Amino acid sequence: MTSLKSHNELLPHLFRQEYTKMTAVLCRHFGLQYMDIAEDLVSDTFLKAYEHWAIHGTPENPSAWLYSVAKNKAKDHFKHVAVFQTRVKGAIEPVLTESEKEVEFSSQTISDSQLAMIFAVCEATNSMEAQICLALQVLCGFSVQEIANAFLAKTETIKKRLQRARDNLRNTNFRIKELTVEDVQLRLEAVLKTLYLLFNEGYYSRTANQFIRKDLCLEAMRLTLLLTENPLTDGPQTNALLSLMCFQSSRLAARMNDLGETVLFDDQDRSLWDTSLIERGNYYLINATNGNEISKYHLEAGIAYWHTTPTDKNKWGHILQLYNQLILIEYSSITALNRIFAIAKIEGNSKAISEAEKLNLLDSSYYHGLLAYLYSDGNMTKAIGHYEQAIQLSKSNAEKQTLEKQLTQLKSRFAS
Repeated sequence: MTSLKSHNELLPHLFRQEYTKMTAVLCRHFGLQYMDIAEDLVSDTFLKAYEHWAIHGTPENPSAWLYSVAKNKAKDHFKHVAVFQTRVKGAIEPVLTESEKEVEFSSQTISDSQLAMIFAVCEATNSMEAQICLALQVLCGFSVQEIANAFLAKTETIKKRLQRARDNLRNTNFRIKELTVEDVQLRLEAVLKTLYLLFNEGYYSRTANQFIRKDLCLEAMRLTLLLTENPLTDGPQTNALLSLMCFQSSRLAARMNDLGETVLFDDQDRSLWDTSLIERGNYYLINATNGNEISKYHLEAGIAYWHTTPTDKNKWGHILQLYNQLILIEYSSITALNRIFAIAKIEGNSKAISEAEKLNLLDSSYYHGLLAYLYSDGNMTKAIGHYEQAIQLSKSNAEKQTLEKQLTQLKSRFAS
């Protein structure tokens, strides 16, 4: 047994790590229309853990303990929960025998259930955005605020979108089943976008205290890898997305220093880059070229590839060309600002400032942070002003710390 302190520290981590896996297995078992009940069972499992571990200490294998309790709760559900009977009485009869089968929490079942759940949640009954929002909440454990940040939307908008999406799934009486080729074709775009957003939240978190959340990056990569191993989903876009994730993940260790501070790209220690992941990125990028398709994932993977080849003198020219194509396929403010950074590398800060100020993204911390960087070598007063605005607008503690450090260094230069 471990200490009470470790139990208090461990449970939030386990909740984030295991909650969505357990929910996926139960939803596959009961049927997606009973998602709320599956979530209640898992929540009850964690509540019991909190109460039991506080008295008896943390078990030697906490995850196994949780799965065992969840399994027993699922087994007893039909016999002991009267609310369930009254909610779906009659409607559950056709699937009662199947639901009473033993719930299995093997690693293979968990992986299969999560993958099946992603495709099941991406049901055409809901809009593409609603599908992705629901998948991020149910399967990735995102909070409403995290989803709102990913979509650059208001939290109230996301709450309403999630509620409608859940209601639609319940009304369709949808059950997770084997996917057909048609199912995959209809839903793969939403699935890939979900995994893309999951990885992005891990790579650059805008809501958590951590700037990097490796667990989310690894989970996104694991699920995307599963897609490349299935003939129905092993296509150019899937390989391009996995290539992008590999390239980006190769630099994770260099993006934070020993003090927990963010390290900007130009200041990163290249020896910390993971060459094996860069090689895997190259492998999947080559696989992604098996066809005539060029998606946003191809272009972003190409940009990430050039970032991992610092010795090429023309790399920023290649990067700018890719951003020019990307912004035509799918415009976003972040893409536009990243493109301007590439312009600065090729044509100088003055040209980049002119292009940036045309965007007028006054509510964006990244916009002000970029302008502060661009003005730093010429107009100290404007640079300081933009740094102060960026700090005020940023929602990330790690980003604030980095900006404050840059501002302090700039003021020191200005004073000397």
